[in-house]
Amino acid sequence: MEPSSLTLLVEILDAGNLSQAARKLKMTRANVSYHLNQLEQSVGLQLVRRTTRRVEPTEVGLRLYQHGLSIQNELLAAQETVSTLGQGLQGRVRLSVPSGYGQMVMSDWLIEFKRLYPGIVLDVLFENRVDDLMRDEVDIAIRVMPEPPQTLVARELGPVRYLACASRGYAAAQGLPTQLEQLRTAPLITAGVIGRQLRVSAYLGNERHEITLEPTLISEHFPFLRQAILAGLGVGLVPDYVVMDAVQSGEILTVLDNYRLSIFGTQMFMLYMPDRHKTRAARTFIDFILEKANTARASSESRPLPWQGDAPAPAQGIPSGRHRRAKLVR
Repeated sequence: MEPSSLTLLVEILDAGNLSQAARKLKMTRANVSYHLNQLEQSVGLQLVRRTTRRVEPTEVGLRLYQHGLSIQNELLAAQETVSTLGQGLQGRVRLSVPSGYGQMVMSDWLIEFKRLYPGIVLDVLFENRVDDLMRDEVDIAIRVMPEPPQTLVARELGPVRYLACASRGYAAAQGLPTQLEQLRTAPLITAGVIGRQLRVSAYLGNERHEITLEPTLISEHFPFLRQAILAGLGVGLVPDYVVMDAVQSGEILTVLDNYRLSIFGTQMFMLYMPDRHKTRAARTFIDFILEKANTARASSESRPLPWQGDAPAPAQGIPSGRHRRAKLVR
């Protein structure tokens, strides 16, 4: 049994099927299948169960996978030691970040990291899909979700609070919703809608409410959503980091502040594969982002939000709308 055969088994099981493994290894599918058959013959046991779409390990296959993973990690560590000997920090980190959080929060962090470590190649994907990290060959993913997958290492970056909000101009002309149900009749600005309807979870103390809404302006581009809210096109339902500076300045008012609103989840996580060799570049990047997130969270917690008091009194003369009373920022 050759060590290379065990590392091939690792690649096959991580990829999930022979075709994906072949693409990653730059081999033909037939060649990958041949080497797998040779390994099974040498062991005398079936190591994977094949279906039309996936391969899954047998009990023996899973044990050999763990041995192969250890071998692969040691080989990668040895290669890194040799390749970086006498050099500055180098390597490559492939990162997947949510479009909004990535653009509006993490961009400055990534630029600072690149200035500190010019020898590290950053390959950044701005996307909102939650897919298989191995399939996309992503080292690290940042995602908003209720609970992280059990199969991945998850590091908390901090809470995500969704705000219902609108510009002062919209509030003056239309009034603001004061009840959760009134969001149904408001022109809603948000992201991430599949189909025409959006399901929003709203927590009031220990009570959980769910409301189905039909947004009138939808985009995955969060700077555009911010512009639309400031332009008075409707009530925004967006993460706090999209509009927080405008809320602090009083340009945007928040409503339904007693509720904790959630669309995808209320927590931001950093995700990566367990039991995988982490290059010095990846380890350095993980530590850097965790420090940045902790600093940002501490700063946010120490800074009073407008709806928590200590903010100047709002401008007068904003009407309540048809049957609504505007809840102004205080």
